[in-house]
Amino acid sequence: MQQIHLSEAEVRVYEAVAMLETRGQVPYPDLIAKEAGLAEEDVHGPLRLLTEKGLLHREDSPVAGLDFGPRWCARQPA
Repeated sequence: MQQIHLSEAEVRVYEAVAMLETRGQVPYPDLIAKEAGLAEEDVHGPLRLLTEKGLLHREDSPVAGLDFGPRWCARQPA
């Protein structure tokens, strides 16, 4: 199994997404930032990098007209 190296910010953001999902909350960027203890503008880079690494994926709002922004979901390792 290949190991992926993550920065401290990436770890904090990934763990925040996973924790929000565990609690049944929708992982929007503002909640991810709050959970990770970061400013909202500081989570966008780690979200993009985690998506490129295949650890997160972005989902847009499934309800037309009610778009609160993208939500981010953790991909669980197999």
